[in-house]
Amino acid sequence: MNDATFLLGSTIYNFLNIYMVLLIVRILLSWFQSAGWAYQIMSFLSPITDPYLNIFRSIIPPLGGIDFSPILAFLALSFVQNLVAGLFASGTAMY
Repeated sequence: MNDATFLLGSTIYNFLNIYMVLLIVRILLSWFQSAGWAYQIMSFLSPITDPYLNIFRSIIPPLGGIDFSPILAFLALSFVQNLVAGLFASGTAMY
């Protein structure tokens, strides 16, 4: 495998890791909506994460006020991340 292919795979893999962290922060901050500091961060993260989460919200609407769509979102991201790792693996671990 050449360096360009490995670089592409590593970049995609790392992007997915960062996006997962952004999703986790967004979900955790949704529990603190009344806090001013949390609202400021959520207003920054919502345009980044909500379009992706809305795909899964259309599949599983909130039940009893609890949004289960992030579970599917994480499963899908994890699947894609594992797929990327498998496609671009060259015998060394991607970090």
